[in-house]
Amino acid sequence: MLALARTLYCLRHLSLRGAAALFAAAALAPAASAAQPAADYPNKPIRLVIPFPPGGGNDIVGRVLAERLGERLGQQVVTDNRGGASTIIAADLVAHAAKDGYTLMLGPNTTLAVIPNLKSGLPYDPLKDFDPVSLFARSTYLLVAHPSMPFGTVKELIAQARARPGQINFASPGAGTSNHLAGEMFKQMAGINLTHVPYKGTGPAVSDLLGGHVQLMFAAMASVRAHVAAGKLRGLGVSTAQRNPSLPDMPTIAESGVPGYHSNSWSGVILPRGTPQAIINRLNAEIVGLVRDSDALPRLSAQGFDLQTSTPREFSQYISSELARYGKVIKAAGIRLD
Repeated sequence: MLALARTLYCLRHLSLRGAAALFAAAALAPAASAAQPAADYPNKPIRLVIPFPPGGGNDIVGRVLAERLGERLGQQVVTDNRGGASTIIAADLVAHAAKDGYTLMLGPNTTLAVIPNLKSGLPYDPLKDFDPVSLFARSTYLLVAHPSMPFGTVKELIAQARARPGQINFASPGAGTSNHLAGEMFKQMAGINLTHVPYKGTGPAVSDLLGGHVQLMFAAMASVRAHVAAGKLRGLGVSTAQRNPSLPDMPTIAESGVPGYHSNSWSGVILPRGTPQAIINRLNAEIVGLVRDSDALPRLSAQGFDLQTSTPREFSQYISSELARYGKVIKAAGIRLD
């Protein structure tokens, strides 16, 4: 009887240990499953959503980024242009995409810092719905005019605008874009009245500017410098505080009659919030590496892009600070899209 009792006790003890082991394995299973996608990432093509139509500065940056990032990752990175609604369409798409690292977005300041200050009821939150990966590029704006215009400098433009209030117009890739705000800031600081004409992307805006349907534009240098060189557009000034090294003879707007004027745009890479940290870290490392090592990037620098990377945390902090900065500018200007 004693021997039987001991045998039953041992069997019960082993069963409890077995059950504990099963529970432990079950508890570890989700972690192992979550880690698995990051371990072999990427194992299929990746989509990079560009929130503008083809042809603009962000499109140029996005295509170079996709090509070089794909080479480093060993998988094709396919660009997907989703222009319209001042980048809201693309942002909504990416915010609600699978959190697996296979949908990236080239996130510009328009999406992450400008539109959230201009429009309520957005289908995304710039701070809560995205995981920042890295800052990537900053862009200088070039104020350009159709060559038929009777002015060749910023000072002459200001004089014409004061003589013809509201009769000179300027194009932008969309209402509320940073190009639009660059024009509004120029109007306020120069004390003039220009009429804003929004388009669905830089490409269509530049096309109409070349055709003489609109008269001015604050455009990314990459999208218009070839037209300026060919005499199809007239460059009046760059938007940054210092002259751009790629156009050293082009004066700044600040030195041409609007002291203190300064404006530019930036973009970085973002993912849907909740993407595994290992994937975020991998993408960040590859982006930092391609900026450091790629021979294709001097071409972007020559077109007016200042390439700069960051850690995910630094990019997150930068988005927050820019959101607050644009909020002050927009509130002072009284601009709303609602």
